[in-house]
Amino acid sequence: MTPLCYRCHLINTKAASSRRTPKRRLKPKRAKGNQLLMVEHNCLFCRIVSGELPATIIYEDENSLAFLDHRPLFPGHTLLVPREHVETLGELSSSLVEPYFKAAQLLARAVEAGLDAEGTFVAMNNRVSQSVPHLHVHVVPRRRKDGLKGFFWPRTKYKSDDEMKDVQKKIAAALKKIK
Repeated sequence: MTPLCYRCHLINTKAASSRRTPKRRLKPKRAKGNQLLMVEHNCLFCRIVSGELPATIIYEDENSLAFLDHRPLFPGHTLLVPREHVETLGELSSSLVEPYFKAAQLLARAVEAGLDAEGTFVAMNNRVSQSVPHLHVHVVPRRRKDGLKGFFWPRTKYKSDDEMKDVQKKIAAALKKIK
């Protein structure tokens, strides 16, 4: 089976023997619909996608999964990840760019509508400031004078699991209305 991206391919073949490149443990996993995906064993987001780790899921389709960030900027801060292990936007297959960003657009609308936000902040890091080396889009609800200035983003926590579930329900209800 061919790995998902050029970088993963190099790591699993000739570059795996290099001292500078750690050997990756890409493993095939079956997703919903019996789709075979390659996942990085040590990747937190791959483990969430495969169901190995729990997450508060907001949205999923055959190519992507969205869940609430466990340390949000504001309640409703959602992360959208591709199901395939891809580290950066440049490595995302061109056939997945459109469906991935359609999902991001849908989530931005749902987060805004579901949480009565005045807008959303949609962002992505490529390597620098990317806390998990798996492509992900942040969708953050925004309100005027919410305290978010420039690129200083203090993280918070949900007050309880119940608050997190309530936010999940609001966004999910908005998704149903939008679709």
